[in-house]
Amino acid sequence: MKFKNAIIEENQEDAKESIKEFGTKINEEYTSNIQFISIIGEIEGHTISNVEKKSTKYEHIIPLLISAQINPKIEGVFIVLNTVGGDVEAGLALAEMINSIDKPKVSLVLGGGHSIGVPLATSTDYSFIVPSASMTIHPIRTTGLVIGVPQSFKYFEKMQQRINNFVTRTSEIKKEDFLRLMYDTDELANDIGTILVGSEAVDYGLINEVGGLNKSLEKLNKMIESNMNR
Repeated sequence: MKFKNAIIEENQEDAKESIKEFGTKINEEYTSNIQFISIIGEIEGHTISNVEKKSTKYEHIIPLLISAQINPKIEGVFIVLNTVGGDVEAGLALAEMINSIDKPKVSLVLGGGHSIGVPLATSTDYSFIVPSASMTIHPIRTTGLVIGVPQSFKYFEKMQQRINNFVTRTSEIKKEDFLRLMYDTDELANDIGTILVGSEAVDYGLINEVGGLNKSLEKLNKMIESNMNR
């Protein structure tokens, strides 16, 4: 038990340092039964993002998720998203970790939940999007030199399949609709894909409901209460 408590305290200290680095003021006196996690800007994975870009480092989010799972005081997880996407494997890894937490989880898309932000939004038990937020669905892509074209193509094909399977497993969107939106050529200039705004994401079953902070927290608290009464 002492070892477990030591891990919790260490993770909480790491989380505080990470949040401070993101520029968020911490109220040391405030305690909550909900773990709040924000994923903002570009998701930084194995490669360091441009210093001029706002980024969320996935190694900073992982300790928060672990703490949310093992800390008995945490009864629910609230994920706030405003991301342009980023490292595909890092984003998918975070989505899988969020999805595997066995406590009530709610996500809220503010501004944007683009690219790999889509599976992050659907990784929770229930998802919200504000009316003005948008989500871009498109195939994964890369920049720079690609060596071994057939092998690289197979790799990207498998990675895309992993994303497709995750999104269709964690949302209500039909696979054929998701693929059609992904490969649409009419919406994005010089690219393929689709932008869904607010209620459009709900209409397709990608997101559960249109709503903001108050509705999201209200839903999460109801889920926590229901979970405790089981």
